[in-house]
Order: sequence, then structure tokens, then C-alpha cells
Amino acid sequence: MARKKAEIKKKTKPKMDAYIEGAGLVAEERITQTLEKNYMPYAMSVIVSRAFPEIDGFKPSHRKLLYTMYKMGLLTGKLTKCANIVGATMRLNPHGDGAIYETLVRLSRGNEALLHPYVQSKGNFGKAYSRDMAYAASRYTEAKLEPICEELFREIDKETVDFVPNYDNTMQEPTLFPATFPTILVNANVGIGVSMASAVCPFNLTEVCETAIALMKNSDANALDTLKGPDFPGGGYLLYDEEELDKIYRTGRGSVKLRAKYNFDKAEKCLEITEIPATTTVEAIIEKIIALIKAGKIREISYLRDETDIDGLKIGIDVKKGVDPDKLMQKLYKLTPLQDSYSCNFNILVHGYPKVMGVYEILKEWTAFRMSCVRRRIQFDLKKKKEKLHLLKGLGKILLDIDKAIKIIRETEEEAEVVPNLMIGFGIDEIQADYVAEIKLRHLNREYILKRTAETDKLEEEIAELEDILGSDRKIKNVIISELRAVMKKYGQERKTKFFYKSDIEEVEESEEVEDYPCKLFISESGYFKKCTMQSLRMASDQKLKEGDRMLSEAESSNKAELLFFSDKANVYKAKAAQFKNTKASDLGDYIPAVLSFDSGEGFAAMIETLDYSGYLLFVYENGKCAKVPLSAYETKTNRKKLTGAYSDKAKLVAVFKLSDNSEIMLRTTNGRAMIFDTALLMPKTTRNTQGVQVMTLKGKNAAVARAFEVTAETAADLKKYRSKTIPVAGCLAKDLEDPDQMSF
Repeated sequence: MARKKAEIKKKTKPKMDAYIEGAGLVAEERITQTLEKNYMPYAMSVIVSRAFPEIDGFKPSHRKLLYTMYKMGLLTGKLTKCANIVGATMRLNPHGDGAIYETLVRLSRGNEALLHPYVQSKGNFGKAYSRDMAYAASRYTEAKLEPICEELFREIDKETVDFVPNYDNTMQEPTLFPATFPTILVNANVGIGVSMASAVCPFNLTEVCETAIALMKNSDANALDTLKGPDFPGGGYLLYDEEELDKIYRTGRGSVKLRAKYNFDKAEKCLEITEIPATTTVEAIIEKIIALIKAGKIREISYLRDETDIDGLKIGIDVKKGVDPDKLMQKLYKLTPLQDSYSCNFNILVHGYPKVMGVYEILKEWTAFRMSCVRRRIQFDLKKKKEKLHLLKGLGKILLDIDKAIKIIRETEEEAEVVPNLMIGFGIDEIQADYVAEIKLRHLNREYILKRTAETDKLEEEIAELEDILGSDRKIKNVIISELRAVMKKYGQERKTKFFYKSDIEEVEESEEVEDYPCKLFISESGYFKKCTMQSLRMASDQKLKEGDRMLSEAESSNKAELLFFSDKANVYKAKAAQFKNTKASDLGDYIPAVLSFDSGEGFAAMIETLDYSGYLLFVYENGKCAKVPLSAYETKTNRKKLTGAYSDKAKLVAVFKLSDNSEIMLRTTNGRAMIFDTALLMPKTTRNTQGVQVMTLKGKNAAVARAFEVTAETAADLKKYRSKTIPVAGCLAKDLEDPDQMSF
């Protein structure tokens, strides 16, 4: 018996050894090889299938959720419980319901995390600006797709993008969305992969579309001309740093500085924070301020509270008596997250690989992707139209003898022979014959067939047009441009994030209560300033001037007015009328370059007074260009004395005008030409140092704009010869025109 067992064991041993060969052995292997074999596939899966957005602007989790809602009919249907949406999404997304619902919450309008939300919401979806405000469970909230999602799904059923099976191979899902606008830059997207991360900040939809159009028309276009900077859904202020923005646009890396928006309630002595940086939360700000108060670093605050309610975010800060709120805010900006930086890292999946790209390259990739979508859509439409045309041509042959067709069908003994007999009888193919054979008996009349065949010519024209577009990249780009303009018109909105400048970061100065009374302000060409009361002017109105000097401008204003003194070096020096003493007409006045400490070699150019920074400034340059800039661009929270980059230094400044409404301006050149234009022809520019637009075309060697004047409607009517309804123009020769110094404008 033992011998028999040993024989059996001997026979089976080689087979067992072959089956478990190498089992129990310890093989040496380098740690790098182990990581490459075991960890790299996981790392790539996280990056490609979870953490990073693709060129359509979505991560896989976003795409699966939105596509599920689209298939549920929630683009045009009614709101449904979020639990239903989460459950349906699990057919595409193998992760748990908690992760899916969290994705839905972030995409919703109620959460306020996106500049253009994709999900319309009802119920408590929490807030992106609050850490502790929890969203309600999915069984309580309701949602549907926002109208803007129509731009994501409009062509998805026309084979514009590839579809792949879902995780259990029971249905198909799109690999990308054929979005008609660059969603990748419009809504923020942050993701953390393995060894790399992505942080795409949001930009204004209108500005993004304009930039995409500009780059399609001219690949060398400057994005800074149309894309002013990131635009965050929470608003606030963004430091306008052109050099840093240009770096981000070209490399995809860099950082932008954000700060909160506030206002001061004088009656309640309360600072109200209403907009905060996108990188922080209400709770983080309050906790930091409390810590600073306890540490004795801030003593100006008497009470702090969170006043956020159904109307939106608000942090109330009661300040102690005698505290300057602007100086306190400068301190809070420096010490708390009320001023923070957003680090940009535009890491995007392109053709399955992560790539850090600037705005220029992103829009180039998006344009190529969009052109592919449009080309595939046209090919789909072309195929359908050709198929229909083919059927109609077969129907046209039947029109020649309907009775013959009826006779063939009636006399055919077997049903299977109907199609072959029609093919033989009319010389048509099987597809056409089958179409004819399926026509209802009631439709076998001349009127029906004539109506169908009348479409033939129209279809042939449409097919020719589609083939023409398909053969030209330029025409495909024109289709994309028209779609972008339609999106801008339908969904464009004003910027939520405004700008502040480097000069605003500095500390404010103490301000005293200013007495308010009417006065008249004078400034001479060389820079002598006078503030005269109305009473002193009634006693003597002749203004004393230095020899060779003349009065440049005068304005009736108030002692509370703010004054902007522009230098010839593109700087502006800010002052208050109250800081100058009242002078008499017989005095020379204050020499502004000395009083305001102009830089060495810097001279005076113009003065503007304002009470509320409303209206516009018009800058006229020697090269015939004019720039219209909102006066509010020079308003700062801090009382700074000097702002650099006040206007463009590309050409010599001729004159500056303050416009409360549209005005008529006359320009005169060194070679004797003149023209008058309405300032309504100029669109306002958001940046102070814009070069403006060409208003007057200069003819002749060394020609330049020498003088500029604001003219009355009556004067402009008398000089209609010089008026122009369009710009730019060369103007007319002004030999018969009076010396401008002698004219009444």
C-alpha cells in the first residue's frame, strides 16, 4: 500500500512542479523596476482617467455626469431629484454615489464655484466660499441642465466625437464633448494627480471667445488685447500685472494676486466684506483675524461677525472710533487671506498625455479639436443628404411612369421579387427600389412624388455648399467664428473680477475732514495752479501769469474735488483741492511739479478735476490716435500720490479732455489740416495706457497733430466741412479757418 502511494506521488510530482514553477522563490529586483511595473500604471490611470481636464474642459467624472443628465432629457425637461441623477450616473461612473453627488454640487449654480454653471439647482448646494456650509443630501435637492449645456451637446449625435463602451459594456459614452466654445478656459478646473497637478483659472467667456477669434484670424495676435485677465465667479479684485499675465498666457505657469472687495458703512462704523479671493473661505478669514486680535497685532477692531445669508456673502467688521477703514483694510490685506495668490498651472490632457500649455497653445489645440468636430459634422450631414438625394433620384424615375410601377408590383407573384423587378423596370439600384416599394399606396400620386422630387435641386445645392466648406480650412474656421459670436451674444456677461494696480498696495495716508465750498480751479500751460473762491473772483478776475505763460484750463468745482495732474512722462500725480490754499487772481499760484515732487526732468501736461470719478478721459496723441478711458480707472482705494502708466507713452500727448457725455473734438495738424469728430465713435478701453485708435490719418512728411479743442454743437455745425461721421480720416485743408486761439469754442 505504501509502495503504491509512493508510485502515485512520483508520477504526479513533475506535473505539480510545472504548475507551480517558481512558487516560494524570492527574486531580487531593483525598486525602480518594481515601481515602474506596479505603480506607473496606477499613476497614469489617475492622471488620464480622473484628475486632469481634457481639451473640451471636462474631467471624466464631469463628462459622465453631464452626459447622463443629457440622456435623461434634463436639457429641456423639468427638475428632478439629484438622487435620480446620481443613480443613473452610476451606469457610467464606477465610483460611489458620494463622489458623483459632490461632482454635481460643484457644477451647480447654487454652489457658485463656476463662472458659467452647467447645472440648474434647487435646494441647498452649499457655497464654494464657505468651508462649513454643508450641502443637503441628494434626496432633498433637485437639478437639471443649464441652457448653456446646449453648446456642449448640440452636435453630439452627428458623429462629431468618438464613443466608447462604459465600464460594463452595456452602453456607449463620449470621449469628449463637441463644445462650441473654449470651456477649458471659461470655468475653473483644479486637479491633483500623481507627481503632477493642474490648476486652470477661469476667464470671461466673451474675452475668451474674442481671443479665440483673433488668434484664428491672426496667429500673431496679442492675447492681452482681448483677454484682460482671469475672471473669478466670486468677484473681488485682481492685480493687473501685464508682465505676469503675458507669462501665464505663453507658458501656462505663474500666479495672480487677488484681494477682497469691501465698503464702509459710515453710519454703523462697519467694514463690510462682500467678495473674497477664490482661494479662501469665510471661515478661514474670520479665524485668521481672530488669531491676530488675540495676538495683539490688530487693535482697531471692536467686533467681528459672519453676516452671510440668503442674499450672499458678507463679513461685518466693526471698527473703533477714529480708525481709518482704508488703512485698516490695507493691514488686513497684508496679514490675512483677504489678499491671496492663485497659482496657475495649465496642465491639460491632449491626445491622452498631460501637457502644460499657455493660453495661446490651448486655443490653438482647441481650434484644431473644434475644426475636427465641425468637419465630422459636415461629413455626417453630407452623407445624409447624399443618401436622401439618391432616393429622390430613384423616385424621380418612377415619376416618369407611375402606372408602370403599379403594374410591376401588381403582376409580381412573389413579394421577394418586387424590388428586383422594379430595379429592372426602371434601371434603379436596390436601395432606390426598396424605398419605392415601401411607399404607401396613398402616396402613389403625382402631387406627392412631385413634392419629393422638387427637393432634388435644393439638396444638390446644399451638398455642393457643404463639399465646398469641407475642402477649405478657412471656411471651416469661419463657421467656428460665427458659432463663437453667437455664444458671446447669448451667454456673454460683464466681468465679475475687477482690477487693482500696484500703486493700490501701498499704505494710505491719514485724511482729515474737509470743508466743502464752491471754488474755481485754474492751471497754466507751464503748471501754475490756483484755487480761487467765488468771492475773490468777484473782486478781481484778471489772472496773473508769468511772462510767456498762458492759462490752459479753468473749471468750476468744489474744495472736496480730487485733482489729477498728468506729467509729460505718462505719470499722473493725485492731489485734493483742499490741500491747496485759496489764492487771489493777482497771485502766481502753486508750481505743481515742485509741490507734488515730479521726477527730475518731468514736466506738467494736463489737469483733470473730479468729485466722483464718473465719465471718461479722452487722450489725444501727436500721431493722430485718441484713447477713451473711464475716469474710474484712476480711482484707488488708497490715497496714493502717484500712478505710473497713466496713459500711453508711444506718442507725444497733445491734450486731455474730461467727458461727461459725448462731445465734438477738433484736431489740427502741423501741415494745416483739420477735422471734427464725435467722441461717441470711440469705444472705451479698460486699460489706462492703451494706445487708442487712429482718428486722424496724417498726410505729408513730418505731419503731426498739433492742437486739439472741444467745440460746441453750434461751432461744429458752422464748420460742417470739417466734421466726419467715420474715423480715421485725413481731414480738410484749413487755410480759411481762423486762428484757434481767436475762435470761440
